[in-house]
Amino acid sequence: MSDAAQSPARIDEDKLLPIVVYALYLLGCFNGLTILVGLIVAYLNRETAGPINASHYTFAIRTFWLSIWWFLIGMALFLVGLALAVLLIGIPMLIAGGTIMGAIGVFFVVRCIVGLVYLLQGQAYPRPNAWLL
Repeated sequence: MSDAAQSPARIDEDKLLPIVVYALYLLGCFNGLTILVGLIVAYLNRETAGPINASHYTFAIRTFWLSIWWFLIGMALFLVGLALAVLLIGIPMLIAGGTIMGAIGVFFVVRCIVGLVYLLQGQAYPRPNAWLL
């Protein structure tokens, strides 16, 4: 038997658009707007993509929504804590909200980099619907 018959067929997909999505997400950490462009690109291409790219699009979309919801929770805590900080009872909420927002920034960047590493290795993301990595 030849080596081609023993090894599973390798699916080669164009990696350009998923790379663009991750790059737009990472660039969005500085300007915010390109994250939305990356999200739109991911949504538009997820259904027609091959299995490898589809897993990365799903992962990118999930990264966006997880980050947004946790950021909004942190922002709400921060704002309530800011309003109550005048009475000194809001300081723990202020700290918790700021910590959540900072942690979500790190979470977002790490997920983008890990997804990009899998993509550049030509692999589908193993658990695109996972909460963490």
